[in-house]
Amino acid sequence: MVKKIELNKRQETILQIVKDNGPITGEHIAEKLNLTRATLRPDLAILTMAGYLDARPRVGYFYTGKSSAQLLTESLKNIFVKDYQSMPVVVNENISVYDAIVTVFLEDVGTLFVVDENLLLVGVLSRKDLLRASIGKQELSSLPVNIIMTRMPNITMCKKDDLLIDVAKKLIEKQIDSIPVVKETTTNGYEVIGRITKTNITKAFVALADEDL
Repeated sequence: MVKKIELNKRQETILQIVKDNGPITGEHIAEKLNLTRATLRPDLAILTMAGYLDARPRVGYFYTGKSSAQLLTESLKNIFVKDYQSMPVVVNENISVYDAIVTVFLEDVGTLFVVDENLLLVGVLSRKDLLRASIGKQELSSLPVNIIMTRMPNITMCKKDDLLIDVAKKLIEKQIDSIPVVKETTTNGYEVIGRITKTNITKAFVALADEDL
């Protein structure tokens, strides 16, 4: 997999040698640097795992010709929703707006996913929806959330095997904070199995910089 790394001087020198002489064996690279093959092995492994070099048995090392931006793009195409989804906060469609507001603050979330008696997704409730409802003169404890929520089929959803980068684009395009991760049921409804938020997206980008993916 791809790792976004800062190369040290020796690794940069190895890259240049492979660019100029590839395909080239590890032994020949070591000779050019007056080092042993064992000394170079960790650097070659890092450069290969990071995607800068490609290695072929009995042939040697090739420079991939890919920039850091290209490597990052390739890495993003290997990250799926299921890798970073978090637990959803789900409420019944018959609870009151007051109870929904309490749930939002107790759970410290920006979005609630609303389900029916069969636990299938029927709506989404954001902090903005709750704020608009609380500004009016309605009695919040008697106003059900199904009056103010965004209803199906106007809900932006995703599935666990979707690419995370595609979901990030949906968050930006729709200007929303959270998307439910759903699983289609035999009754043509959707079960909520997770959520993707801006925080999840941020964690993925931090991981790209700091960890092997």
